[in-house]
Amino acid sequence: MTETENKRRYPRVRVPKNALVAWKNGSQKFVSPVENLALGGLFIRTKDPLNAGTMLQLVFNTPQGQVRVRAVVRNVKAGEGMGVAIVSMEQEDRGRLDQWLKKLSTQDHAVETRG
Repeated sequence: MTETENKRRYPRVRVPKNALVAWKNGSQKFVSPVENLALGGLFIRTKDPLNAGTMLQLVFNTPQGQVRVRAVVRNVKAGEGMGVAIVSMEQEDRGRLDQWLKKLSTQDHAVETRG
């Protein structure tokens, strides 16, 4: 069953303005700001987003420690960025991400996304 843009499994939260994600596709490595984040995915701000369907490896820091995930580009906004879906992560990474998201959501960072 395909998730529609308006029906997300996990609520997105806005992250602090200084939140960055390191990501790579093959041998190309980048660092970009994160707009919003959820257990199921995130929106990465980049002027040169990759094509939908591209697999990525992501690393970002949380107050609980580093989180590493594998993700796939789901949607692209030309010149703005890309929405990526997390496809796999270790249990420890999921725990760190979940703790950070819970902390952020209690700080009134919850956002309504337009897709």
